[in-house]
Amino acid sequence: MSLTPSIIEPVPEQTVLVARAAFPKGNLYLSMRDEFGTLFEDADFVELFSRRGHPAFTPWRLALITIMQFLENLSDRQAAEAVRSRIDWKYLLGLELTDSGFDYSVLSGFRSRLVVGEQQTLLLERLLDRFREKKLLKVRGHQRTDSTHVLAAIRVMNRLELVTETMRAALNEVAASAPEWLTKAALPEWLARYATRAEQSRMPRTDPAREDYARQVGEDGFYLLKLLSDQQPALLKLEKVAILDRVWQRHYTRREDGEVNWRPTAELAKAATAVESPYDTDARFSTKRDLSWTGYKVHLSETCDEHLPRLITNVHTTAATTQDVSCTNDIHKQMQKNNLLPSRHLVDTGYMDAELVVGSSRKYGIELFGPMRLNPSWQARERGIDAAQFQIDWDNRQARCPMGKQSAYWSEYQTREYSTPVVKIRFKPRDCAVCVSRKQCVRSKKAGRSLQIPGREMYEALEQTRRKLLSEEGRNEYRKRAGIEGTISQGVRRGTLRRSRYSGLEKTHLQEVATATAINIVRAVNYSSMELPAKTRVSRFARLAN
Repeated sequence: MSLTPSIIEPVPEQTVLVARAAFPKGNLYLSMRDEFGTLFEDADFVELFSRRGHPAFTPWRLALITIMQFLENLSDRQAAEAVRSRIDWKYLLGLELTDSGFDYSVLSGFRSRLVVGEQQTLLLERLLDRFREKKLLKVRGHQRTDSTHVLAAIRVMNRLELVTETMRAALNEVAASAPEWLTKAALPEWLARYATRAEQSRMPRTDPAREDYARQVGEDGFYLLKLLSDQQPALLKLEKVAILDRVWQRHYTRREDGEVNWRPTAELAKAATAVESPYDTDARFSTKRDLSWTGYKVHLSETCDEHLPRLITNVHTTAATTQDVSCTNDIHKQMQKNNLLPSRHLVDTGYMDAELVVGSSRKYGIELFGPMRLNPSWQARERGIDAAQFQIDWDNRQARCPMGKQSAYWSEYQTREYSTPVVKIRFKPRDCAVCVSRKQCVRSKKAGRSLQIPGREMYEALEQTRRKLLSEEGRNEYRKRAGIEGTISQGVRRGTLRRSRYSGLEKTHLQEVATATAINIVRAVNYSSMELPAKTRVSRFARLAN
């Protein structure tokens, strides 16, 4: 499809008259058009369309429809119907009352163009550009970040169901590509095993029977891969066949004589690389405290400056197994790319470590502010003498313990894995042997106390962060981070923040970006109309505790 940018016409007069009569007290979408115009232009999407072909449906309208669709949690069919039937949508889109709309499949095509063109964040970026022009967004202000889980659009399966469904998916894909060959090559019993979905099949109930069944499925899978390798090698490149090979490598072993064995659960590879469904290979199983889920994780960053709306500036979507601390630098890179870096970034413990505190300040000029991780040593857990109680003399390369003893050994080196500077300190065994606080400090009967601390720059950065958090000003500042929880709640209530509609990380990321964009529009409209955010509701019973 081709795109020729056109001039955006004003809202038709008849549409204005009917919309004003229908909504005399105003409406979100009417206010959007009146306050911010169309927000998007065709020129924003030129790179996604070819220069030749059938003219595309106006992309600036598709962008707005996509945002409204996620704001109201509508399907493609429902969104297309709303364009045809709702006056407020026609007003925002600048359509005549008699406009018949478009086929719902156009929305799917528009999303696919954004994903294929790697422009999932385009909607949010263009919106923030418009808000920056209207002075609603402060560059180098304060921002806060937190994450939440996202359920994949798949059925969670146990191991036996997974291998059965993977075999079924591979057979269906081969059947679509080479039906005649598969008719001759398939074993007669395959139809009984793989004709219906795994959850609709009657699986064996006892453990021995389930293991025998799993072994039989494994033999079927290896047999299919062998047939394809010998007779149809081109089909090995099919997506579901490649997934079959990956799943079989994790769940099965095969001896030299050809015997297939079902791997014990304890021998399986880590969940970070495991395929949980043949229909979404990006989804991962993860746990956090009492919560377990299969899918993804989304990180939202928003502004928290006084007298300005709270606008989401960055959306970062990852696999569920990705740790928050590994996302901090990626989030800062994205902010730098969009010229949205904050001066202070409020985060929780999961995003903090010494290297990130120093690196954020050095690379991006960001003060990464939040509580550091707890000291994992037994001294800290059991209220003994932990590393924080030692005085470090960096100039003389010595440490002094709380009992006044000086260290005897000091060594500085870098870790092989991360090239992080580390200092190792030891005290004399004879000093520790006669110390009255030995039981709170050292468990070894022969060795003296040893410390391992980060390099000077990181150590001092950690100490500075800890001191700030202990101050009244620091505690008041960090309380602002809690506001991001309300944003996540709003995304869950008004959209589908925690439940993916689509398969794959890229499409899920586009969904999260569209949801964040919709939230921004609501907040900007409310800010323009002087509607203050509502306070968190407290139940009558909870008030009794105050």
